Amino acid sequence: MSGQRIKHTITLEAIDPVDILGPGNRILEALCSYFPDLKVVARGNDIILEGSRQDIDTFSSKLDMLTERKLHKMNLTPYDVEDVFGGESPNERFRLTGDATIVYGIDGKPIKARNRTQQEMVTAYFENDLVFAVGPAGTGKTYIAIALAVRALKNREVRRIILTRPAVEAGERLGFLPGDLKDKLDPYLQPLYDALGDMIPPRRLQEFMSDGIIQIAPLAYMRGRTLDKACVILDEAQNTNMGQLKMFLTRMGSDAKFIVTGDASQVDLPHKEDSGLLKGIELTKDIKGIASIFFRKEDIVRHPLVSKIVHAFDSAEKKGI
Repeated sequence: MSGQRIKHTITLEAIDPVDILGPGNRILEALCSYFPDLKVVARGNDIILEGSRQDIDTFSSKLDMLTERKLHKMNLTPYDVEDVFGGESPNERFRLTGDATIVYGIDGKPIKARNRTQQEMVTAYFENDLVFAVGPAGTGKTYIAIALAVRALKNREVRRIILTRPAVEAGERLGFLPGDLKDKLDPYLQPLYDALGDMIPPRRLQEFMSDGIIQIAPLAYMRGRTLDKACVILDEAQNTNMGQLKMFLTRMGSDAKFIVTGDASQVDLPHKEDSGLLKGIELTKDIKGIASIFFRKEDIVRHPLVSKIVHAFDSAEKKGI
């Protein structure tokens, strides 16, 4: 059975595990970045693998090559890992496997692209520094974006994740909600917390947020910042005007990845024509390093009724109901 997952243990003999795995398992993490579907646990001199036979065999072969290299040099680096893959980056390897796991959820369930458009979004993320993902509710735009950000953080491709939304009330007034500013905003930002909670254990997530490694804040808090070595996601971008969108996009610093998600049919601004999302996409469409992915009603991955509800409402709007 080709999809069967098996377990295998590699025991490092006559060599200090730190010499091969690196301080803090730095070399091991670099090696693991090439195997998104393989679970790897280092315990003493043992490396415990769980995944497909092909991944386990390839991992074992590359580990043997790294062990051989260590015999001829003082210290291994992540560049040695890249060398044993013939200069292929982990991002390139990931793109070649269309059903690759982006990240594992806290229940061990793999989080993957569930349709062609989600896969296009994943590919666009690895090929560009800025990705627009636009489409109706329920297509998984934000969820995939957060999964990519969590993966980047776990693989140490970025130092932090920043999630933001424009604080536009969707039918409610924040001023009438109880508590301080954080208490007022937390319910509005809850979908972002929910997605993170699926992918990072609660205690670890709290530590990340306390340390500023994961930040969730309204868009206004982004003004004046330069966001380096970060994966930054702007959600509900249809509720930004052109000035706000420009302000956000120009926060991009070195080694940063930006993802902008939104649904142009759900603008909560007083004047819908003020939305800058589609205008911003049009203005930047010819800039290298920027990609736009458009989801359709057919891409909805929530309850089957959601697609029918969206279709019904869209039809009513076209009829002027």
